[in-house]
Amino acid sequence: MQPYLLPYLPYFQLIGAVDEFVILDDVNFINRGWINRNNILLGNRSHRITLQLHGASQNRLINEIQVGDNAGKLLGTLRHAYTRAPNFESAYPVLESTLVQDEKNLARYLATALKITCRSLGIDTPLVFSSDIEVSAGASGQRRILDICRRQGAQRYINPAGGRELYDRAEFSAAGIELFFLQGEPEPYPQYTGPFLPGLSVIDAMMFCTPAGMVQRLTQFRLE
Repeated sequence: MQPYLLPYLPYFQLIGAVDEFVILDDVNFINRGWINRNNILLGNRSHRITLQLHGASQNRLINEIQVGDNAGKLLGTLRHAYTRAPNFESAYPVLESTLVQDEKNLARYLATALKITCRSLGIDTPLVFSSDIEVSAGASGQRRILDICRRQGAQRYINPAGGRELYDRAEFSAAGIELFFLQGEPEPYPQYTGPFLPGLSVIDAMMFCTPAGMVQRLTQFRLE
């Protein structure tokens, strides 16, 4: 998977479901995607937060882009949004560690943020950069994923449910690899007021769910 800024719960369900998680850091950056953006709850509405970048372009790889200088501003927004949340005192220090870093390379910055968040959630899955894995020249799409799986000795590949149109189970089977799709269905949890707002950054769940509630939701998925 591409690295994302504090992604939603199903992303961490996927990390927790595998023996090794490969971060696709040497693929093209997507403008206005989720690599450096996410949604949080602010005023009972979805609010977009964006990590400032330098040199961002769809013509550059994720690991060729640098992080900007607005981490402090993002922390201020998060403090304002969640200061009354029940788990603010325990969750906010995690956010400080993920956002305030000396690392400026976007891929490595996001990988560090993922590792810190995983550690706080009790997930110890190793994270590997795709740029550190040698693959066949010119391999892309499904062919590249299969190549990565072979070189890492994988017998099973798990992808989010949204990738059903991208991968062919028969092609994986022919390569001796089982293909599964993770359908994440974490149950709603109490937020401030009003109806539950789904699909927000993992930050939101960390602010409102107990540790036991997070463990429960991280395992609420099925493989198809």
